[in-house]
Amino acid sequence: MATEPILATLDVARQHSRSVDRSSVLSDYWALTKPEINFLIAFTTAAGFWMGAPATASHFPWASLFHTIVGTVLVSSGAATLNQLMESRFDAQMRRTARRPLASGRIEPLPALFFGIILAVFGATYLALATTPLASLLSILTLLGYLFVYTPLKRKTPLCLLIGAVPGALPTLIGWAAVGAHLTAEAWVLFAIVFLWQFPHFMSIAWMYRQDYWRAGYLVLPAGERTDRFVVWQSLLPALGLFVVAIIPALRGQSGIVYFAGAFVLGAVFLYYSTRFALRRSVACARQLLFTSIVYLPALFALLALDKK
Repeated sequence: MATEPILATLDVARQHSRSVDRSSVLSDYWALTKPEINFLIAFTTAAGFWMGAPATASHFPWASLFHTIVGTVLVSSGAATLNQLMESRFDAQMRRTARRPLASGRIEPLPALFFGIILAVFGATYLALATTPLASLLSILTLLGYLFVYTPLKRKTPLCLLIGAVPGALPTLIGWAAVGAHLTAEAWVLFAIVFLWQFPHFMSIAWMYRQDYWRAGYLVLPAGERTDRFVVWQSLLPALGLFVVAIIPALRGQSGIVYFAGAFVLGAVFLYYSTRFALRRSVACARQLLFTSIVYLPALFALLALDKK
């Protein structure tokens, strides 16, 4: 029949449309998990696990490392989803976040709620069964601190970052605890590194999108004359503290000269860009600091792992 090619074409078009729709939905749910943040979380978790593993062990527990990363990323993905659910109407007011799946209405709140809860519960349970109860407990504390302390404080006080940096640094302890090690001073040094790193990192983001944050009612930066002074102290002092703290593993014999030299150079570069941003407070300097911070942390922990004693 003459219409058969037309019908066939329409059928192929409908199948392609359904395929695109399914792909779009999967992409939106993937975006809810904030994969770019999960990369850093996975890296810091792995660093904590690697450094907590006994150096005298004949075989490295690769399977346990895999379980730890999977469980931690699942909890983190659940937290990211639930965070976006809590902040969807505020995200819709910001240019940077208005296209997020929940803020734009591409995903309904109820499915996102179930998705986030399932990821978080499964991840915490997985950690408890596949690694250690302490690792699971720390992941739950990370989730609760991020959702119910840091998230609401963002609309109340610029000091929210001080509180939010705690759950942000806990993945290092999750990794350390997952290998069955006690939370020693060495573990807390790793925690302190990530804790201090977050301040300059987030200040660069907050400065670039400060108008967006203020428009949506987020008080991540104080308004008025206090803004500049706040940015200076929140960028400069933590970067200076990080420069010192990052060298401690070498001073305590946890790593060797390669790490010491690398930490010194990386710390000096990070401190330079943090100081430059604190003094100039321009968008260009903020972007440079953001890029430097993204490179700094994985590079530092990679050196620490490679030069472990």
